[in-house]
Amino acid sequence: MKKIKLGKSNLDVSEIALGLMRLSDTSMKNSINIVRTSIDNEINFFDHADIYGAGHCEKLFAQVMKSESISRDSILIQSKCGIRSDYYDFSYDYIISSVDGILQRLNTDYIDVLLLHRPDTLMEPEEVARAFDTLYSNGKVRHFGVSNQKPFQIELLKKFVQQDLIANQLQLSLTNTGMIDSGMNANMKVNQSIDHDDSILEYCRLNSITIQPWSPFQYGWFEGTFIDNPKFETLNKVMKEIGEDHGISKTTLAIAWLLRHPAKMQPIIGSTNAKRIAEVCTASGINITKEEWYKLYIAAGNPLP
Repeated sequence: MKKIKLGKSNLDVSEIALGLMRLSDTSMKNSINIVRTSIDNEINFFDHADIYGAGHCEKLFAQVMKSESISRDSILIQSKCGIRSDYYDFSYDYIISSVDGILQRLNTDYIDVLLLHRPDTLMEPEEVARAFDTLYSNGKVRHFGVSNQKPFQIELLKKFVQQDLIANQLQLSLTNTGMIDSGMNANMKVNQSIDHDDSILEYCRLNSITIQPWSPFQYGWFEGTFIDNPKFETLNKVMKEIGEDHGISKTTLAIAWLLRHPAKMQPIIGSTNAKRIAEVCTASGINITKEEWYKLYIAAGNPLP
């Protein structure tokens, strides 16, 4: 597994990460299997959030670590906070209490990365900065980032926050390419030219913020996977052809397509199938060509201008 630096940090992270959003949906036996398979395939970065399984996912992960005698220093743990039951909350008190709960459930003294989970439009950046300073100075959080944020939302935070924001978790897959489409269709009167993201792809590259694509196999808003889906017949046909040329599955190719981008992204895979995790990890050694990358992009329904 190739390693990359996460943002401006000194963290050497596996370029594929395991997301644990669905850990509470599976058995303890399978939880052990998927975590062990991930580590055996050199994944060292595990992504959580305080809301995943209402906190149960973090508890299960801690149980797996204890059961398997996994050294805390051998892995990197990221978690997210800020989403409450029916609103977002980036207040000082809530961030502090959320992290305390995360640490308790994970049975650890610190987490390597904390992300603010989606934007809170009522955010007071001074409070976020104070919370980050408190968490950093007492050693509870070592690095910070955001999720689903646009450039000026990040700039507002950066005006007050002293620590580097090293990651931005964003939805991106072969069938969710908005942040790519708008740049490719600049100055065009077509739907793909509509910029929903304020050039967040280029912004993150300019500011050394690692993009962490989430739901890399999904289309729409959790409508299902595009792999072997009759709605995406052309895409699957091309994926099959290119996959066969490289001796890999379509699932592996979907991640290789993301890794081919020079932004050096870190896809977050959320599978609870150990065999599929091992399969996906082989994408780290696959180098598809520029021609193949564009062929897949077009097959997903993105005509070039």
